[in-house]
Amino acid sequence: MHGASREAVAAARERLDALTDSTSVDAAQLAGELAAVTALLDREAGLRRVLTDPAQSGEAKAQLVQRLIGGQVSGATADLVSGLARSRWSQSRDLVDALEELADTADLTAAEKTGTLDDVEDELFRFGRIVASSTELRAALTDRAAGTSAKTELLHRLLGGRAKPATERLVTRLVTAPRGRSLESGLESLSKLAADRRNRMVAVVTSAVPLSDGQKQRLGAALTKLYGRRMHLNLDVDPAVVGGIRVQVGDEVINGSLADRLDEAARRMAS
Repeated sequence: MHGASREAVAAARERLDALTDSTSVDAAQLAGELAAVTALLDREAGLRRVLTDPAQSGEAKAQLVQRLIGGQVSGATADLVSGLARSRWSQSRDLVDALEELADTADLTAAEKTGTLDDVEDELFRFGRIVASSTELRAALTDRAAGTSAKTELLHRLLGGRAKPATERLVTRLVTAPRGRSLESGLESLSKLAADRRNRMVAVVTSAVPLSDGQKQRLGAALTKLYGRRMHLNLDVDPAVVGGIRVQVGDEVINGSLADRLDEAARRMAS
């Protein structure tokens, strides 16, 4: 996003945080309602254009939102969407993207409040690995001819009772309403959004054998020192990894032994 849209999203994130800091707001309910409004505006291009029309006053657009959804969603959701309508947007599609992000963030906040955010991060990562390893599953989840109910039922069989409720909700929304995203990129975006909730970066660590608790702690500490931010480790095992370990942080890859290569990377970045 650029210009006005970036500023609008930043303000919306602050409003969402303020809302979900209140114990009276059900973050999971808020997420579901925001997702429903996202779906509405994704379908209704004309309404989307009206709500982002710079020629219309912000107050008039906010009143339109209240008339449309005020009686169908909670006051917190209606107020949040009204605030989005008052903002200026570089292009109408940015409004829908922002709503989608806020819905996902609200679900992650619900997980954070129940102390399960770490579990959700790990489950999103593991689900991505499962999809990557099964062409049959990926085909079933991305088949445009398959109905929403069929995909939802499949995901419930896969995740229901095995994953946290927030994980199932997030993955189900991504699969049933991808909005042009690939399944892989959508899962990656959700993982990054989850990490941002704790101001952490995500390191994908692939090792030839499972790491011990001590190795994981030392690796996390080394990466935190190297990048200057708390680091969440997504762990995977692949016997074919050359040198014993592969660490990827964003677009940067560190290959080699656990201690030597990290020390080398730290020296290289400091020089």
